[in-house]
Amino acid sequence: MNTMDDSSRRGFLGSGLAAASAGLLAGGVSEAGAAGEAGEGVSADKVRYAELLPDAFRARLAARPVAYLPLGTLEWHGEHLPLGADAIQSEALMVECARRFGGIVLPPIHLGPDRARPAADGTMLVGMDYADTTTPPRRLDGSCYWVSQGLHLQMVDAILEQLKRAGFRAVFADGHGPSRTSWVANIKEREARYGMRLLGVTSNVLARWKSQVDHAARNETSLMLHYRPDLVDMSRLPQSKEEKPQGVGGDDPREATAAHGRECMEVSVKTVGELLADAGLI
Repeated sequence: MNTMDDSSRRGFLGSGLAAASAGLLAGGVSEAGAAGEAGEGVSADKVRYAELLPDAFRARLAARPVAYLPLGTLEWHGEHLPLGADAIQSEALMVECARRFGGIVLPPIHLGPDRARPAADGTMLVGMDYADTTTPPRRLDGSCYWVSQGLHLQMVDAILEQLKRAGFRAVFADGHGPSRTSWVANIKEREARYGMRLLGVTSNVLARWKSQVDHAARNETSLMLHYRPDLVDMSRLPQSKEEKPQGVGGDDPREATAAHGRECMEVSVKTVGELLADAGLI
């Protein structure tokens, strides 16, 4: 999980792999937000980068040169949520933001950094594999996302390089917790290097942010019930409140509701709007 110095990262970009990283590592377009895309007062315009014809891309870019980058994973989120929950939630939130404030939503990244340590048998445990709620610590089924911090920095650098080339002036990124932390930690340096305004869940908004603030617990489960209830199976959670769901971190997911998910989304969308306004972008 060692980070690379700036010269190494610039060398990576200069190797001719920048475009490949932006195109191949960013993942495909999900159906995130399909259940919440046609709400009252929300434009039905296409906002996903991969779906835009060039004319629509030019129009949206000219109106609001802001890109949204969903930071996702393919990671265990309990027995009740899909493995792509991180990307689904972050993309759905950003689709809502783009429809209200303008801008274009990139395909989610499904790779990200996380804590890691070897188990007694020599296998590598990652993220929630050794959380307090995972007993005993073990590889949780389906987790398939881990990359080193250095590689993640390279991936995001490559994407930013391409976004600048495409004409964007600003980027908002958020999603998977460790990816969020990496993004925020590098905002200042990247702004200076790329000459773009970069926004995220920084310390000045963290206290009021309500999107993806636990792991497969009440917050994320509520968000998924709002965005994609067809992908949630609450019956797979233990019925007894005495039994803790494995690999889940936060308030009891059995208390989740779609209504709470919508409330959390609205607070977070409002916060993104405030960030864009404070940056002079809307």
